[in-house]
Amino acid sequence: MATDLSLESMKQFVADHLDDFVNRRNAAVIHRNMTPDFLDHDGPGGRLADLLDDEKQMLGMYEALPDLRVSVVDLLAEDDKVMCRNIWRWTDRDTGAPMSMQGFVLWRFEGRRIAERWATLAAPGADLGWARP
Repeated sequence: MATDLSLESMKQFVADHLDDFVNRRNAAVIHRNMTPDFLDHDGPGGRLADLLDDEKQMLGMYEALPDLRVSVVDLLAEDDKVMCRNIWRWTDRDTGAPMSMQGFVLWRFEGRRIAERWATLAAPGADLGWARP
C-alpha cells in the first residue's frame, strides 16, 4: 500500500516521531506511528525486530541514558520513503563525558504510518576496521 502523505508531511512525521519517541520519552507513540506489522531491519542487536522490540529497547535506553537526546540534521523524501540523518547525544553515567553517535535511517511509509526502518549508526571516530594510510 502506498501513502497519500506529501513528501513534506512524511518528513515532518519522522521528525515528530523522533522527538516524541526519544526526546519526550514517549515510547508508546510507536503504537500510533508504526503499522501493526512494522519491521525494523536493523533492530536491537542488529537483528530483525518488530515495534514491541523497538519499544522495549527504547525503554531500556531511557533508564540507562537519562539525558538522551536526538537531533535531526537532514531529512530527504522520495516516493514513500524518508531518509534522516541524525545525531544522538548523552552523558556517560560513569565518567560524566559527553557521548554521541550519528547515523542515517531510512523509513518507509504505508498509508499514514511507518512500515519499515533501516539504519546505519556509528559513534564518531569509532574504529570501523578501516586501515588508514
